[in-house]
Amino acid sequence: MRRRLIPLAFLALTAGCGGGTHGPVNAACLGAGRSAATAASCGCVQRVAHRSLGWGEQRRAARFFKDPDRAEATRMSDAPADKTFWKRYEAFIDRAKASCQG
Repeated sequence: MRRRLIPLAFLALTAGCGGGTHGPVNAACLGAGRSAATAASCGCVQRVAHRSLGWGEQRRAARFFKDPDRAEATRMSDAPADKTFWKRYEAFIDRAKASCQG
């Protein structure tokens, strides 16, 4: 049990400081197969995700890389939770664009 907590504690510390590049958005970005998806650019986007989105929201956003239709369905949804998430997601995208384009 103790050995399982050590990696989780490390992830929590890196996510909390905003310096970590490991996470669901980074993995999805690298796995998307796009030519602009470099370790540096995906790592930058993940750092912004650490500062902008909760862990569950990061996982949800990461699914959009494989399934853009899911993003569109979320954007068009009338569900209050989807509307709240989409506002946070849009703010994350704006921050990522401003921070990671270079």
